Amino acid sequence: MSTTVPPRPSVLPFPAAPFPIAPPERRRGNRDGRPGRRATDSAPAPASASDRHPLRRATDTAPVRHTVSLVVPARNEARNIPWVFEQIPSCVDEVILVDGGSVDATVRMAAECRPTVRSVRQRGRGKGDALRTGFRAATGEYLVMLDADGSMSPGEIPHYLHFLDHGFDLVKGSRYVAGGGSQDLTLTRSLGNRALLAVVNLLYDAALTDLCYGYCAFRRSFLDELDLRATGFEIEAELIAHALRSGLRIAEVPSLELPRRNGRSHLHAVSDGRRVLRTLLTERPGARPARTAGAGRPGTAPR
Repeated sequence: MSTTVPPRPSVLPFPAAPFPIAPPERRRGNRDGRPGRRATDSAPAPASASDRHPLRRATDTAPVRHTVSLVVPARNEARNIPWVFEQIPSCVDEVILVDGGSVDATVRMAAECRPTVRSVRQRGRGKGDALRTGFRAATGEYLVMLDADGSMSPGEIPHYLHFLDHGFDLVKGSRYVAGGGSQDLTLTRSLGNRALLAVVNLLYDAALTDLCYGYCAFRRSFLDELDLRATGFEIEAELIAHALRSGLRIAEVPSLELPRRNGRSHLHAVSDGRRVLRTLLTERPGARPARTAGAGRPGTAPR
């Protein structure tokens, strides 16, 4: 008698699961795919500002933001104003354009590019007189001086403010420190700057790397102490000389001097260099008693 073996199925049945599997709609977890550890778990709260920037001590407070005024002396710079104004960073609260008697559309162009600009008419003549006019009109706690010809990048302003925020009183740009440079420095200007720099470092016991470069920022509270009186380009040297004499804390930051975008420069290297040298010698420590802030220069009428 023959027995017939039933054919073996080609597919074995899958064994029953050892524990029940919840359907997908009942599985616990977060919507982003991360499983929750407990039924009471919830998504973490977003980090607060204090968590992202922890304070070092219990008595620490959040840093205070100081107001910033940008002073821009200009004369017939209508073609350069748009490039300069469009790059002014948001950390600047006030822009003061000091118009030195422009016969082009400098003032109108400034208002078109920045409706909140304050245009101030210069009464005297010269860059120094224009800057002092702007400083008197400024209301910010920090004052920044910037040329309107496009040779200084407004994008560097936050670097200057960083050092003011960290305890320095005056911050000046330098074309000779790492990261700085110039695309507009002629041989005559370079030699003159190095000679005048050697004079200021010797007379004022300083260790500066640049002098004849007017990209500076300082605390407005020291404006009377700086006692600025120069009317021409020598105001840049006078600013540094008075800061050194007064013992202000000075920092240098790298800065790139760019070529003037349009027009001709108002600088006269030889004559302005002589005025800078005369200023350094006249204002050197011990040459004369420190002048009282606000007192006029005897026997000299304002120009």
